[in-house]
Amino acid sequence: MVTRIATTGTDAATVDVAIVGCGPVGALAANLLALEGLSVLAIDREPAPHPQPRAVHLDHEMMRLFQAVGLDAQLAPLMRETEGHLHIGADHGVIRYMGTAGRPKPYGWANDYFFWQPELEAVLRAGLDRFDRATLATSTECTALIQNDDGVTLTLRDSDGERIVRAGWVIGCDGARSFVRRALGIALDDLHFDEPWLVVDAEVDAPVRFPPLTGVPAQADLQRLSVMMCDPARPATIVPGRGNHRRWEFMLLPGEGDVAMMQPAAVASLVAPYLEGVPHRIVRATTYRFHGLVADQWRVGRVLLAGDAAHQTPPFFGQGMCHGMRDVANLAWKLGLIVRGEASERLLDSYQPERDPHVRAVIGAAVRAGQYICMLDPAAAAARDAEMRARAASGTNETAADLIPAIASGVILDGSAGAGERFVQPRLSDGRLLDSAIGAGWRLFTRGTAAPDAPVALRAIDATTLDDGGAILGWLDARGADAVLVRPDNYVFGTGAPVALVAALADRIGLLQSAGDFS
Repeated sequence: MVTRIATTGTDAATVDVAIVGCGPVGALAANLLALEGLSVLAIDREPAPHPQPRAVHLDHEMMRLFQAVGLDAQLAPLMRETEGHLHIGADHGVIRYMGTAGRPKPYGWANDYFFWQPELEAVLRAGLDRFDRATLATSTECTALIQNDDGVTLTLRDSDGERIVRAGWVIGCDGARSFVRRALGIALDDLHFDEPWLVVDAEVDAPVRFPPLTGVPAQADLQRLSVMMCDPARPATIVPGRGNHRRWEFMLLPGEGDVAMMQPAAVASLVAPYLEGVPHRIVRATTYRFHGLVADQWRVGRVLLAGDAAHQTPPFFGQGMCHGMRDVANLAWKLGLIVRGEASERLLDSYQPERDPHVRAVIGAAVRAGQYICMLDPAAAAARDAEMRARAASGTNETAADLIPAIASGVILDGSAGAGERFVQPRLSDGRLLDSAIGAGWRLFTRGTAAPDAPVALRAIDATTLDDGGAILGWLDARGADAVLVRPDNYVFGTGAPVALVAALADRIGLLQSAGDFS
């Protein structure tokens, strides 16, 4: 159950994993690790979830992770399902449409959901009540950490004073100003995007108004899209939220100060074109600097970074929090194998090589989008609009899901078709999603071939018996494969014959006992 950790003074408690920071990423990490059977201590300096919405968007991959930890039924009703992104040029015509209306949902969930962060955090934290070996220490600050070959000693401080906790591993999920990252002396790689924006959250009791727009696809519902106004007079984003929550993000122009732009009169002037005559209440207005930053190192010994502690992403595709949740999903199954003695800690050498390129690819896309969104020169903006419309006319309808690359190196079978891709999740004829029907963990989907013994716990599923409309067999056919081995984080280890796949996994795990190279 969730409780305050009971250690006092210098008596040390021992846990498998300590998580510093219990926002959405840290709370998901705690649930995933507890499901691995590990003892977990989540530490947060605040007494309760942050009361304001910071992150607002997540995608199908996060919903699948909530499904994996058994909280999807509680979280889905709190989400607003939407339909992608629409970018509007300087002349108020469409220059880029990344819509999902009417498109299939190969991963079982929609590509875009908006939420209220305090609600999300509350459900994830409450989920820890299910686990006897999960502990949440709130109003508690980590003030020091020292590690050796056997574990990490953390000094914690709360209203009762200081105490010591010993952990086998530590994950720093403590945000952009991460104490853990600073304690490790890790530098950030600046990807050269730094822009000030004003974020305005409001409760709106009627549809948001938009200026007359041209070129909007017939299937596009402006109330169900994230709309980016790429207007050199004032770049802005308008996004839906759960319930009646709406968010605006306005770029601050040269010479505009943070304090002045947060004043009620300035805020009212900015939202007026969208809310004139619409009943609403401003919830908050605050300024942020949108950054592109990635930590040079994501692991030092037994301490790892995840989420904003490891990387910061401009928000133009809503992937900041999603990155962090992918981080901890990547770590949870690996730490499970290590703590249970089924793999060497060398397995964690694959963490940054798998996640860093992933993050940089999406940050790169967001930075490139930010560069054209933030264009303030009218002539340059007009040229941009013409170029983007020409490109759109010759291409296909992309979605934000297309921005997420496959894992290119790490714990995958290099060279096999589909290796590193996210695996599909069809809905079965009885209405259940695939993962709910067969369970999580390592899964081997075959065409009926018996599975050989494996070096990890593995579920073998005969795809010919699945009542999924032929989705898995179709996936195998498209890649010319007899079988596919899927990792616990839903990424494909590899494809091929079942015996060869299990042998390759055994070999890959075996490398962990030597000087395995995952770079």
